[in-house]
Amino acid sequence: MPSQTLDSRTIDTLRDLPDLIPVFREYFEDWTIRVFDREIHECRNYLSPNRRDFYKILFTTKGAGVFTMGLNTYYLDEPSILFIHPNDIISWRNLSEESGGYYCLFRRSFLTEFPALKAGMDKFSLFTDKSKSVIRIPAAEVPVLEQLFARMKAEEVTGGKLSGDSMQAYLQLIMVESVKRASFPPPDNVSEEYRHVHEFFRLLEEETGGINREHPIRIRTAKEFAADLSVHPNHLNALLKKHTGQNVSTHIKNRLLDETKVFLLQTDWSLQEIGYSIGFAEQPNFNAFFKKNTGLTPAEFRKNYLYHS
Repeated sequence: MPSQTLDSRTIDTLRDLPDLIPVFREYFEDWTIRVFDREIHECRNYLSPNRRDFYKILFTTKGAGVFTMGLNTYYLDEPSILFIHPNDIISWRNLSEESGGYYCLFRRSFLTEFPALKAGMDKFSLFTDKSKSVIRIPAAEVPVLEQLFARMKAEEVTGGKLSGDSMQAYLQLIMVESVKRASFPPPDNVSEEYRHVHEFFRLLEEETGGINREHPIRIRTAKEFAADLSVHPNHLNALLKKHTGQNVSTHIKNRLLDETKVFLLQTDWSLQEIGYSIGFAEQPNFNAFFKKNTGLTPAEFRKNYLYHS
């Protein structure tokens, strides 16, 4: 496929995609590995700038789309397998109604449980070396990988004492078979516009990924983000609106809301400490911000989740 840019394409932001990533209510459920059939769970357009706690292997056998990982962009219209690290900023633009293959999500805790899988991942570097993260699969070799994913899905469905052992073994075989058949396509060109979009999400993740009570968020307004990126706020807003459908402030707000929910449900921090971490010195302002965007106060959100757990 000749090199191309994404100037004419729009990447839609769809935050709740149960067929691609767990929606927020599933984020806290007790699972370590899941497998999905893409013919059942069709692929939609999405952009995932947020920190995830799971690795993803995406195996495509039908359809076409534009996949972006960081600043590397690929036009995929042939069978391919992608290895996605939790920290990767990714997007997918669907160009076909067809969808085939599988994808698997597994959490970091799964690697702790099965260190042999972690050793295999370190050996092949498919998740960490971005030049190896996208592999073309010859059509004649597709059935081999399809069978491995199908068996892994069957193990998930039947369960059992050793299902985790079997699934991690299949993951290792998938990596081995992928490397044996490896054809690493060079990325297509990425436009200057999308480079600015990527840099915004990189900075957003950098600013929000490590905030806590001792280190509250440093910048939180569209103007501050634009200044850090040496871009005029209006230009940055226009780019984000064009490529994601949402402006800078909306992305910042949504990211802070996600981080707030994590703090509310996974820590015992006080509401004052959480509010301070995401940039609110006054508790009433934090309460108003959260209720305006969720319909619940932070205390109600925490109480409701604990009640239904």
